Amino acid sequence: QLHLAESGGGSVQSGGSLKLSCEGSGYTYRKYCRGWFRQAPGKEREGIALIDSAGTTTYADSVKGRFTISQDGAKNTVYLQMNSLQPEDTGLYYCAARPWDSAHCLDSTTYRAWGQGTQVTVSS
Repeated sequence: QLHLAESGGGSVQSGGSLKLSCEGSGYTYRKYCRGWFRQAPGKEREGIALIDSAGTTTYADSVKGRFTISQDGAKNTVYLQMNSLQPEDTGLYYCAARPWDSAHCLDSTTYRAWGQGTQVTVSS
């Protein structure tokens, strides 16, 4: 059974950095794509960074140039390095995964498996 566990959330001041980690189990690394989503208070969950098994990435415009998604296949772990954090980045951050599909790996609407989430709070 696929299982995703996020860690690394916390509270930082505006301009600060955090690095989130998501360790996966129950699936084969090379056959899955992974992503990071977030849900801000009062808003719907949105996909912000996706990566396929070849390392191709895509980002939401709101985080492009500030956030970087990466992965370590040996550890079955995906990371999200977040720099220049702003108060609007506050929210619950989820790791997600889906079976590899060249047509849909970089489409956030097709993800169905989620972790429990980790809270990120950015104060001004």
